[in-house]
Amino acid sequence: MDDQSKLIVELRSKLSSFQTRVKELEAENAKLTSIVSTCTCRHEVEENLDTDISHENPPAINLEKLKLGKCVGNGKRKPRKKLADYDLNSMNHHSHRLVALKIMYFGPRFYGFASEAQMDPTVESELFKALQKTRLVLGDRKDLQYSRCGRTDKGVSSVGQVVALLLRSKQKEPGGDTSEGLVDEGPDEEELDYVKILNGVLPDDIRVIGWCPAPVNFSARFSCLSREYIYFFWRENLNILAMESSCKRLIGEHDFRNFCKMDAANVHNYKRRITSFDICPCNGSDQLMLMKIKGSAFLWHQVRCMVAVLFLVGQGLESPDVIDVLLDVDKTPRKPQYKMAPEVPLVLQYCEFEGLNFKCSSDARRALQLHLEKECRAYKLQSAIFQEALLSLSSTEDDGSLASNKTKKKVSSHVPLMSRPTEPSYDERRAKLTFSVAARHESVVAKQDMRCL
Repeated sequence: MDDQSKLIVELRSKLSSFQTRVKELEAENAKLTSIVSTCTCRHEVEENLDTDISHENPPAINLEKLKLGKCVGNGKRKPRKKLADYDLNSMNHHSHRLVALKIMYFGPRFYGFASEAQMDPTVESELFKALQKTRLVLGDRKDLQYSRCGRTDKGVSSVGQVVALLLRSKQKEPGGDTSEGLVDEGPDEEELDYVKILNGVLPDDIRVIGWCPAPVNFSARFSCLSREYIYFFWRENLNILAMESSCKRLIGEHDFRNFCKMDAANVHNYKRRITSFDICPCNGSDQLMLMKIKGSAFLWHQVRCMVAVLFLVGQGLESPDVIDVLLDVDKTPRKPQYKMAPEVPLVLQYCEFEGLNFKCSSDARRALQLHLEKECRAYKLQSAIFQEALLSLSSTEDDGSLASNKTKKKVSSHVPLMSRPTEPSYDERRAKLTFSVAARHESVVAKQDMRCL
């Protein structure tokens, strides 16, 4: 090998050594920068470094102490100061505002809206998972002033459910003006896009469709002026005129204890006001119909019970007069046993409030529209598959007709409502509860007496 080749090899070796050293120095620099940035007393370190340059202590010794986790001029790490009464996991130390959220959800997958029961999932539990994941709420739910408008049952859907709670905000600092009765009217253009944020993490069958600042004394339950439900059904052979005549008898204030699931332990007033009850075609269809029921408030399962009785009238199994008989609780104190209407066709459509104007940004609205269109197409595909299955039966229609002639379906005879077994009346339920409480009290007293002996 000639001298020139040896020189090239030597230079390459030195270059490689320099490159390795540069990488080591860069790594060391990054490590020191990280140590300095996390040191609680880095300002003191910087001051000591500035003063020590002109003294005997060279910067290299200071940096060496930093690597060991020490502060310059002190052999001990200075403890991090903790701010008194400051909790990062509490809404009290974050800007927040009371916000009303308008929510839609498709109910078949959920065990109702409220999450107090042990069953899961519920719409409410999924909503709070999203709120916590996005850090829009912090701390316990009891500190959030949370309220809901309605407690829809298992399988029931909604396009207008409303909840209210304190959410993290960009607008108002903690301890700001919270005068009762005033709506927070900050510049909402600069507010967090609650709809977009939440819809980014919610499951496909739940969506927030609007938000609105609310008064500090607002309650989604007690501030609601009215609620409106719709119930979808197929016309088939139902007598719609008889059903319309019957549903008008439900309008007004009545005692609806025979049109609900009675909760005598917690509910003592069963009077409710229905302001409108209509039956009409759905979107111009001559087969798909809907009932639209509006009222100030509703009892447990009230809508499904009213619909069930109307179906019996539409089938010609009951007279429209049965509505008046069931509403007369003096003559009919006990509810006859009957099956409620199915839950899936029931939808909470609208909750009315005074002074609330729900808003949705253009980006969030467009994303919501695309999502709903996608979901509609998915369900239309499923419908097409079932339709194809129905068409495929045409090839076996002859065989099926022969089989149907041999085995005729047994039709069960209808038992009139007023001839059926009845449930206990409200007074009977209350008497049973009172007796149970008294019996438990006597048992406790007897046990205490035994202990004294």
